[in-house]
Amino acid sequence: MRRTVVIMSALLLLAACGGNGEPPEAPAAPTTQEAAQKPAAGDHKMTLDFGGQKRTFLLHAPPGYTGDKPVPLVVAMHFFPGDGAALRDMIEMDAKADKHGFLVAYPDGVSAAFNALICCGAEDDVGFLKALTEKLVADWKVDPDRIYATGISNGADMSFRAAVEASGVFAAVGPVSGGLGGPLADKSDFVPKEPVSVLTIVGANDQYYDTFQAGLTKWRERLDCKPVETKGKGFTRSKAKCADGSDVEVYVVTDMGHSWPGAKKGPMAIPDAPIVATDLLWAFFAAHKKL
Repeated sequence: MRRTVVIMSALLLLAACGGNGEPPEAPAAPTTQEAAQKPAAGDHKMTLDFGGQKRTFLLHAPPGYTGDKPVPLVVAMHFFPGDGAALRDMIEMDAKADKHGFLVAYPDGVSAAFNALICCGAEDDVGFLKALTEKLVADWKVDPDRIYATGISNGADMSFRAAVEASGVFAAVGPVSGGLGGPLADKSDFVPKEPVSVLTIVGANDQYYDTFQAGLTKWRERLDCKPVETKGKGFTRSKAKCADGSDVEVYVVTDMGHSWPGAKKGPMAIPDAPIVATDLLWAFFAAHKKL
């Protein structure tokens, strides 16, 4: 965009010196999409050319954000079928970003899905997440040591996949009502090459609960994590320090199915849950920079 402005300015200067007596035309105002690509506070609809198509995502920047100093980034991924807007409305991460000064990106999966561990599609969504974060580091001053991923269901599975296959990008991930399963996760070397801390929240009544627990067992064994469990009111929590320095924290909500605890609205909301996932996730992310 800077190059375009320079060229337009030069052309206008040449026209003004041409001596035709007419004032030069003003340059065209940037389109909404062009303006949205520039760092600024507020909500932005973004596009990114990747894999031969235009991928889309929403980006929220807090009040006062100008792009002149490094800020954290949370990448939040939706359920299937769904899109970034539906997840944004449900989890209310924007309010947390406004209070604590970070960016939130809500990528849209192709055909309403991400190519995660068990489903869906064949897109290179790991590559897309890498490209998205690289763009925001380069253009929006995101701190590369404070990039995080979260999501629910299909988006939660995608968080786990990204933790392993986009090793070195994410400092921590926070899958909610999702887990480590499928053929990829069965491979003994399916672990991050660099430390990635994990906070995950699942419901004891989730139909996939056993799969999630089996995946967590594999993760802990492969990374040599020794969990210690405590009980809260309506949930249990386990915490573990792993051999690579990463942390694994697991909340199991007793009376919850496939949901986002604490969400007040949306298709997977459970407002009366004993914990609020959005609060726990940001507290965990804020405590974990890239090791």
